[in-house]
Amino acid sequence: QVQLVVSGGGLVQAGDSLRLSCVASGRTFSNYGMGWFRQAPGKEREFVAAISVRFSTKYYADSVKGRFTISSDNAKNTVSLQMNSLKPEDTGVYYCAAAASTGNLVVGTAGYWGQGTQVTVSS
Repeated sequence: QVQLVVSGGGLVQAGDSLRLSCVASGRTFSNYGMGWFRQAPGKEREFVAAISVRFSTKYYADSVKGRFTISSDNAKNTVSLQMNSLKPEDTGVYYCAAAASTGNLVVGTAGYWGQGTQVTVSS
């Protein structure tokens, strides 16, 4: 089992920045792909970003490329999502996820999910 605890989120204005963090526990952190998803009101959950903890390979949804950065701190079993130049369309509940590979995350599959955190971007 992997437990994921999310922190961060909140209400910001368009153009502002936010940082989300996810602390993993329960199994060897470096064995997993870690990622972030989001779900806007009335929409399906969508992939945002993923990172291979072991190889630091990163993947992003086209909608966030150049604005969001995913990173991991292996010593702290933490994956973070730095979100810059936020837009109202970034509003949603953000979820941390872990999977056997980043490939799984990119196609929307995860073995473990953290609790969601609300991100609201006002215009």
